[in-house]
This record gives sequence, structure tokens and C-alpha cells, in this order.
Amino acid sequence: MISVGLVLHPTKAVDRSLTMIVDSARADDVRVLAREHDRPRMPAGVDVVSDAEFRRQVDGVVALGGDGTMLGAMRLMVKRPVPILGVNYGNLGFLVEVTPAGLPAALHRLAAGDYTVEQHAGMEVIIGDTRKCAFNDVVLGRSGPGRTTNVDLTVNDVHYGYYRADAVIVATPTGSTAYNYSAGGPVLSPSSHAMVVTPVAPMSGISRPVVLGGDDRVSIRAEDELAVDADGTGPTHLPAGGRLDVHLLAAAAQVVRLSVTDYANRSRVRLSLLDLPLRPDQLLELIPLELRRNVAAAIEERPGEAPQDGTGR
Repeated sequence: MISVGLVLHPTKAVDRSLTMIVDSARADDVRVLAREHDRPRMPAGVDVVSDAEFRRQVDGVVALGGDGTMLGAMRLMVKRPVPILGVNYGNLGFLVEVTPAGLPAALHRLAAGDYTVEQHAGMEVIIGDTRKCAFNDVVLGRSGPGRTTNVDLTVNDVHYGYYRADAVIVATPTGSTAYNYSAGGPVLSPSSHAMVVTPVAPMSGISRPVVLGGDDRVSIRAEDELAVDADGTGPTHLPAGGRLDVHLLAAAAQVVRLSVTDYANRSRVRLSLLDLPLRPDQLLELIPLELRRNVAAAIEERPGEAPQDGTGR
């Protein structure tokens, strides 16, 4: 029997989607699994297991939330990647593709095998005995007010130089449109096998972003104690003189795509909101044809004249 796991946003009301998934699974003879801490929110028909059993047993995952929930599902399954479908209960939704209203059609297509899988790279971050995974970025920042981030960068055992900045970001191609972009770093193609290191408000040392190959071994040594945050999950302490090692994990997550073209178009719209250069005519191409027709019809109406319905009203 195929098993599908559920990963939930901690506070969003997703009850209707849960019921829909369970009903669909029952009709297709699919087992539904959830983790122990989500037990109180689960409807009848869901098997609750430990995190370890969840990772071992699921054949696919449905993440109900926003990009943060999706990233959490990807990190959860990084050692055993399975297809993950994101249902967007968040805002921008760069990673999640399906709306709650579109979930019934998505479940039907999943059951029919009518989907593709998009591979996403992650980064393994090592600080002493602590290992974390990040799919967006790793941020090294000050551990106290008024301090700067002073670190040395080494790539493949060769010392590149040092940074003195407010923070230093190491980003994947997926994460290159997040903090890295707002700090002036480049947008990397999702298909690129690369990482980018970008200083935030550099004061001295390396002042430009550096794009590194996906097979490069990257080490960052801290002059003073720092806080390290992977994907916004909370800081890990890096002591003065301590070292952080990071390397790219190719194909560390599998994201379900139902329409590659539609997803790419929505991503273009979202990126344009982040001030990537799209002309008005290029933005117009992304608006559904029927909506464009409605807008054109409205523009053609003369100002101040109400549309006639044949009754004079």
C-alpha cells in the first residue's frame, strides 16, 4: 500500500484540505501518515507515527502551509527524498504550486501519475558535531548588538580572503531569490549546480558576491562568536575561532510540479514584485487570457457611463 505523509503549518486552519486528502486516500486505497506532534489536528483515518517512522514509511508528502512549511518538509525528508506536493496557505509561495481550491484536481492527477518532479539542491551545514540542512540559505550574523561579522573564507583548502560585514549569506539556487537577492547578490538559475556567498553591507575584505561550484568544499572560520541560521530555523552558536563547513547536496529534495509552465509564469510574476526587470507588456503576457479580455472590455467603456443591460439600468 502506498503511504502519503502530511506536514502541517503549525497554526493555519487546514481542516478542509485534511478531510479532502483523507477521503481521496480512502477511495484510492492509500495510507495517510502524520507525525506525533500533529496528532490533535488529525481526522479519523490517519495513522500517527514517530518522526523516524514517518521518514522511513512515506512514499510521498503533502505539505499544507507556505514556503516555510514546504522547506520544513524538504528538510525532514532530506536523507530519503520523496515527491512533495505543496498546498499554499501562505503568501508569496515560490515553492508551493497548488492552491487549496485546486487541491481536488491535484489529488486526481497525483493518483493518475500525471505530474513531474523538480529536483532541488540543499546544503549540509556542519559546526562541530552539529549538522543541519538548508534549502534556501545559511546566514552568519552577529551574536550581539554593535558587532560586525568577521570571517575568513576557504574553498577547497585554499584561503580566498576575509569578510567584515553586517552578515554573510551562503545561498542555494533556490535561496538566491531570498535574502541573497535583497543583499545585492545574483539570482542563480534553479538548474545551476552552484552556491553563492554574499556579504551584507560589507565594510572591508571581500565586498562582492562570489559564485562557487556545487562540488566546492567551503569553510568559514569566525574571528568572533557568531550566530548561524539555516533557513530561518533558529540560531546555532559558532564560537570565536570556530569553523563552519558547508557543501551542496544535489537532488536533496523532490518537489511535485503539475504544470511547469504555469509555475514558471507565477514565479516570474512574484520575482517581478521583487523588482526584477519585466516590462509592462511582458507582465501582461502572464495574465490569463480571459482576465485580459475582461480588462480590455472594461477599458473600452467610456468614462462615467455605466454598462447597459438593455433595461436602462
